[in-house]
Amino acid sequence: MFREIKGILNRSQATIWQDLLGGTALMIGLIGTLYLPGLV
Repeated sequence: MFREIKGILNRSQATIWQDLLGGTALMIGLIGTLYLPGLV
């Protein structure tokens, strides 16, 4: 299983940072959207 994960990370190394950045942006947007009604 570890070998499979390592192979996947090696093949997708070019896009892994973009995927992490996109996921982080989605989480920030979700948290911001959930807090917005409490600020109004």
